[in-house]
Amino acid sequence: MFNGIITPIVTPFNQDTKQTINYQATDQLIDHLINNGVSGIFPLGSNGEFTMLSVQERIDFSKHVIKYVNHRVPVYVGTGACNTNEAIFLSKEAEKAGADAVSIITPYFVKLTDNDIYNYYYEIAKAVNIPIILYNIPANTQNNISPKVLDKLAFLSNIQGIKDSSGNLDYINAYLSIIKKHDNLHFLIGSDSKISYAYQHGASGAIAGTSNLLAKQVVALNSSLRANDLEMAQKLQDDLNPLRKVMHQAPVPSVLKSAVTMAHIADVGNARRPICPVTQELSIKIKKMLTHYNLI
Repeated sequence: MFNGIITPIVTPFNQDTKQTINYQATDQLIDHLINNGVSGIFPLGSNGEFTMLSVQERIDFSKHVIKYVNHRVPVYVGTGACNTNEAIFLSKEAEKAGADAVSIITPYFVKLTDNDIYNYYYEIAKAVNIPIILYNIPANTQNNISPKVLDKLAFLSNIQGIKDSSGNLDYINAYLSIIKKHDNLHFLIGSDSKISYAYQHGASGAIAGTSNLLAKQVVALNSSLRANDLEMAQKLQDDLNPLRKVMHQAPVPSVLKSAVTMAHIADVGNARRPICPVTQELSIKIKKMLTHYNLI
């Protein structure tokens, strides 16, 4: 189940004053991704603006995605929170709704010790039965899952892997060393620039934000790496750079959402306020990037 390209989908919003969730656009995006070969759908990750949604919106959106995907591919629901009780509640709701797994980010804002992080995941794992993927993105949370904590958590049967978006090769290598010690653990790379590197060193898959727009290319990258066609893989890896370069010019996921809409994949709207819509100048750069990929 933890193989291939898993798309952390953007959360489509309507253009109304409250920026309500656009479920029609959600369905269009999901169909596009599955038709282009992605191996999984991951709602409510960083690209899904989970911090911008209420608890009820998160529950409703995950239920809708699970129902609409209808077992065509696995669904991994983001259920992390700043406090353990909320993360447990969201994880139980995802389990009841039929999620195949949950992805749980570390708490954020408050700096935690290794023991705090261990207990957070331990309590959640004891409260649910479905697989759990730990989610490490220290640049956003200020909390890093140490390799020692991962190793200690591995004895829990439903802790089944880690998604790492640190981009730190030392941590990637340390996690991969631990993964090799435990049959139940998988490593999923969350830094799109490191997909090739991670696969060549033992990653089983990628949770790739760029696949919202470039599903066909990222799936082809996965296939090339599986076939050990490293020359083609490097070409495909490098061809993600024009998108990544533009994405970094505004807060996540404003550029990505604008690009998905401009490419007529689905009208996913803007990022939720307080993130502002992309400027006219940046919009021109996005169109130029889409032209590079023959998407407009």
